[in-house]
Amino acid sequence: MEKLYYQTPYVKTFEAVVEDCREGKKGLYEVVLDRTAFYPEGGGQPADTGVLGGVKVLDVHEKDGVIRHYTEEALEPGTHVEGILDWEKRYSNMQQHSGEHILSGLIHQKFGYDNVGFHMGSEEVTVDFNGPMTMEEVEEMEQKANALVYDNVPVLETYPSPEELHKLNYRSKKELSGQVRIIEIPGGDICACCGTHVETTGEIGIIKVIGMINYKGGVRLSMLCGKRALEDYGKKQKAVTGISNLLSAKPEAVVELVEKLKQDNAAKGFMINQLYHQIFQERTEGMPDSNEPLLLFENQLTPVLLRQFCTMLYENGKGTVVLVCSGEEGNYQYAMGSKEQDMRGWSKELNQLLYGRGGGSTLLAQGTFQTDKASIERVWNERRQESSWI
Repeated sequence: MEKLYYQTPYVKTFEAVVEDCREGKKGLYEVVLDRTAFYPEGGGQPADTGVLGGVKVLDVHEKDGVIRHYTEEALEPGTHVEGILDWEKRYSNMQQHSGEHILSGLIHQKFGYDNVGFHMGSEEVTVDFNGPMTMEEVEEMEQKANALVYDNVPVLETYPSPEELHKLNYRSKKELSGQVRIIEIPGGDICACCGTHVETTGEIGIIKVIGMINYKGGVRLSMLCGKRALEDYGKKQKAVTGISNLLSAKPEAVVELVEKLKQDNAAKGFMINQLYHQIFQERTEGMPDSNEPLLLFENQLTPVLLRQFCTMLYENGKGTVVLVCSGEEGNYQYAMGSKEQDMRGWSKELNQLLYGRGGGSTLLAQGTFQTDKASIERVWNERRQESSWI
């Protein structure tokens, strides 16, 4: 099969002959052509999509040297068809792939790390390296990568002989056999690759790292290139502008101001919790000791406050078992505790009777009841009469 995506990755439309078409899985058809510009999924790069003979191409895979196009409808073998690529997707993939090569090559040059994982996702491109880096070091590599973009150097494609390949210092994720395709970006990278690339680095536009996490002893970088990086920047700029308007602050000052608001909110939260603690303490001290189960309904208590109040009540002997509920009709959060009874069994039984969810330890259980107040009171009063609950 003639692979047009290698001859010229910029081909947007092409003519071909259908050599085979058979029904595959999930109601799709597997179409084989004599030539194709549709890139099959591989090497971390997703497959091209588009239209073939007026029929949508949803996926493309290569197996045993045969490229199969997965279409929504059948195409008659022997017919001539026109293929039309989703060019925006293809070109974006070329930008992402070439940008990744530059960044991976520079990191390999600087730190000796290998790219051990590469995936072009719908939201971002991820690249895994088998060694640690700081964000400052990643930013330095990003600057150098973009300098190569500005220099607009060529992206070279070669097919070296075995002797030439043996002398070549190139990156590769695995041992290779047969004819090897090498992609070289002067000053940036030289790597075995089967994907599609731009012809000059200036076409990448921008290489932007948007995140980093520690991963399997190394790091995983998230990145975007070209138009996708520009669109991501636009979304984030819009968000920052919106926040700066809400805070009446300059965009460059929003991080500092949000941090201050966060600290102020934490301080207020601490004061509110202290006040609730005093209220709970006063209410607990004003209640008589009891050897009976106790049920209370409270207004607008968070799960943390429910737990605090319930714990204070049962630890101070205000009920053999204490159930505190807070919420609204149809959705009540609860905390239930006891020094004497195992709350796991109680919680399980009440959850079954009151459409609840939750659990906990022997001392305290928490969850929600998807029912009304009257039903909770009825079930509680019925069950508390049973000797097994006392």
